[in-house]
Amino acid sequence: MIWVAATLIAAAAQTLRNAAQSGLTGRIGTIGATAVRFVFGLPFAALALALAAPYLELPRPGGATLGYAALGAGAQIAATAFMLITMRGQGFGVATALMKTEPVTLAVIGALLLAEPLGPARMGAIVLATAGVLVASGARWSRAALRPIATGVTAGALFGLSAIGFRGAILALPEGGFFIRALLVLVLTLGLQALAMVLWMAVADRAGLRGMLSLWRNSLAAGALGAFASLFWFIGFALTPAANVRTLALIEVPLAQILSGRVFRQSVRPGQVAGMAMIVVGVAWLLTTA
Repeated sequence: MIWVAATLIAAAAQTLRNAAQSGLTGRIGTIGATAVRFVFGLPFAALALALAAPYLELPRPGGATLGYAALGAGAQIAATAFMLITMRGQGFGVATALMKTEPVTLAVIGALLLAEPLGPARMGAIVLATAGVLVASGARWSRAALRPIATGVTAGALFGLSAIGFRGAILALPEGGFFIRALLVLVLTLGLQALAMVLWMAVADRAGLRGMLSLWRNSLAAGALGAFASLFWFIGFALTPAANVRTLALIEVPLAQILSGRVFRQSVRPGQVAGMAMIVVGVAWLLTTA
């Protein structure tokens, strides 16, 4: 069950990365802060690959690997754009909950593109955990407009498609262990994303690009945490269907709610407790079927 440990480590590291990244948003803008995870994460991933290459068999990526990596890279950037649109048009709770529908779309896309098994028990566990997120969000759905709902679900589907692209790229490599394959695909993906973001910012957001480079010390921390988190996400993708990884990651929702209650003394409503229970049961059910 290495994928379980890898997923939990990735979720924890991603939380720290988000904290480091959020401090940059007000200084260099949303696009600049988003680009940091790619531009400043790439050197750390490339260094890790250079250190590992002499000791591990380095796979040779072919056209399928590059194609899947490009699909994952592009879908992740597009998903981020739809996420930002959703958050501007709707409350944070609704937007976050809508994007957490990703495991359901991920399971369906994985079955279609990668021919991964989608039995009733596994699908039931994924749907239960995802429904738990919608309930636990505490969002006032009666106030949710149709357009933000559509963009939020689209963001979740694109995040799911990006995970399928990453897993497809890893599986397409002809040789090598799960660690070196995950690391190689991470470097390929970050390279494509860093190039795309820098080119875009050079044309449309030069102020953000200059700000990102001027705050390189702060950006390095976010980049390092981002590369570390992504590596463990990719290790999970190398070992089990991406829907399993993303469903297990939903466990961070009840943990965050518990932390909010303990540390910040924030009240939790009965409906949120029911939603958290659904997530825990769904994740436990998934682990028995994985």
